[in-house]
Parts: sequence; structure tokens; C-alpha cells
Amino acid sequence: MTTTQTDDNFTALPDEHALDATVVALEEHGFSVEVVDDLDAALAAVLARIPHGSSVMTNTSVTLAETGIADAINDGGPYDSARNAMFALDFATQAQEMKAIGGQPDYALGSVHAVTRDGTLVIASASGSQLASYAWGAANVIFVVGAQKLVSSLEAAHRRIYQHSLKLEDARAIAAYGQHSQVGKILEIHQELPGRIHIVLVREAVGF
Repeated sequence: MTTTQTDDNFTALPDEHALDATVVALEEHGFSVEVVDDLDAALAAVLARIPHGSSVMTNTSVTLAETGIADAINDGGPYDSARNAMFALDFATQAQEMKAIGGQPDYALGSVHAVTRDGTLVIASASGSQLASYAWGAANVIFVVGAQKLVSSLEAAHRRIYQHSLKLEDARAIAAYGQHSQVGKILEIHQELPGRIHIVLVREAVGF
């Protein structure tokens, strides 16, 4: 068994001043934010925002798995699982239909790899499959974010992606798919129209 070593600076939880300052900055940039204490509260907060019957895409995310959100949406809940509908199709012949389903749901759920102190969200992806829905396609986006992902700047956000998140995602991808991961694309969301993107910020280390 091997272990993946990463920088402890990227797993430390922020103090209250840093947390509060980041929330203010996010709200000034058009994001709505609620701070919750633990994973159970995060699950409840997300489900409370999604009307039954909505089409919901749970993008691949350790955070959604650890909080139980992915299972709540995809395993027979009162929602229209875009993920289940997408993967019922054949990628070889129906790739564009799959992209339409996953890219334009009522709600896109996921996480980010870093949140800067001045209110920018930073998300890395190997393929970019989830980024279109976050940037434009989904009517609503909910990000669930462990507070350990708060960083001081965009430079620190990029360091976190390459020095921390990629190492852990690479190990996960090898275990899950038998292949390495990579940083193919990075999305930075600096500003949003109020009401579209909601952030559930958890006072615990969750995801990577």
C-alpha cells in the first residue's frame, strides 16, 4: 500500500477571520453562501434548495460522495438524475446527447479546488466535462466546499491544484479507472449574476 504525500498547508482549516472575509468577498461577487458545521448539515442544505422533480447533475466529486449528496440524488430519490440518464447512453454513438444532458440540467452539483480570499472560484478538470455546466449551461449551480480549500490568492489556488489536488485525484483515478489524471482545463469564476451559484461552505476538511 502506498500513500500520497501533499502539503499540510493545503489541508489546514482557516481561522474565523479568514472564513468571514472570504464569505463577504464571495457575496460581493454575486455568489450566495451558507456556512454549515458538518457533512450532514451540508447534505441537508443542498437537498433543501432543490425542488423535487428537478433535473440534477452530480459531477464527479469526492466531496459529493463523502457528504452523501451523490447517493441522495442518484439512488432513487425524488429527483431526475441527469447522471443516470447520461450514462444510460452509448458514448460511442450518443456523445452529443450525453453532453447536452450533463451540461444543461436544472441544477449542477459539484465542488471546487480552491476559493481565493477575494472571492474567486477555481476548478480544475482533466476533460472539462463538468465545466460547461458551471460556467453557463446549468440553470443553477451548487458547490459544496470544505473550508480547507480557502487560499490567499489565485497563485495559491494554482499551487493547491498542482501540488495537492492533482496528486490525490491521480491516485483516485488510478484506483478507479486504471489510468492517471491530469489538469487539462482550469475554470476561474470571478463574478456571477446573483442567484445562480450557491456555495455551501463546510467548516470541515472534505474532498480535495
